[in-house]
Amino acid sequence: MSVSQLSPRIGVDELRERAARAKELLRECRLCPRECGVDRTVGETGFCGIGELAAVASYSPHFGEEPPLVGRGGSGTIFFAGCNLGCIFCQNYDISHLRRGGEVYPEELAAVMLALQKLGCHNINFVTPTHVVPQILEALAVARTNGLELPLVYNCGGYESLETIKLLDGVVDIYMPDMKYSDSSVSKALSKAEDYWDACRAAVKEMHSQVGDLTMDSGGVAVSGLLVRHLVLPEGLAGTREVMRVLAEEISIDTYVNVMDQYRPCYRADGDERLARHITAKEYAEALSEAREKGLHRGF
Repeated sequence: MSVSQLSPRIGVDELRERAARAKELLRECRLCPRECGVDRTVGETGFCGIGELAAVASYSPHFGEEPPLVGRGGSGTIFFAGCNLGCIFCQNYDISHLRRGGEVYPEELAAVMLALQKLGCHNINFVTPTHVVPQILEALAVARTNGLELPLVYNCGGYESLETIKLLDGVVDIYMPDMKYSDSSVSKALSKAEDYWDACRAAVKEMHSQVGDLTMDSGGVAVSGLLVRHLVLPEGLAGTREVMRVLAEEISIDTYVNVMDQYRPCYRADGDERLARHITAKEYAEALSEAREKGLHRGF
């Protein structure tokens, strides 16, 4: 798919309409595959633990993301509290599980985006945004009205609803999902999401249909497209071979993939003996080999 075939950015009026449609999903919440059914517009909370307002843990220019996002000015990350996954090895558990952060109104979130743009960031990077898509859309309408122009990054865990992702068509420029597991028994045990793989595959296909392969400007900074993260886990728990097969055969052979080697036991990982150690150099080398064997050639 060429860039010219991709959906153009929608205008502010359409952003407001999308925000209203997304907010309706909060009334009997079905923003993600869990479909908790609670009315978050009156403060009820489901699995993610977040009610009507988004909660922000931190925001800043980030220089530890993938090189195409960082450039010279950094990626303008906004870390949202709460999460729709229950990963027992989460490295940001204080934010995702303990929900450390402060509630923000749309105007406040818009001001954060504009502040990051003023600091010279290359993009606005929404970290763990799945459960706060309506709130993000509301804030984006305000931010765009006041001059926000940066590409938008949807940095998620991969456990997404197609209905929600379709609301982001023409809004998100760069999708950066995790593809954590390809085995439902593993995703159930480690993230409390037995249907993770089916939901993730469908969502990533939709993401790619919207934005295509990752494209960069003349300085090597990403402007649009799909960038996939895959964290290698001990004992082959991430199911890397099948993840790489799906990316190569069902998404695109030109998918930009970050095969990550930084797993370490965090949070409650010690409760599962398979996770109670770092990965080995051999395990990581095998994961890279599996990516190359499938013909993937960008990233790593």
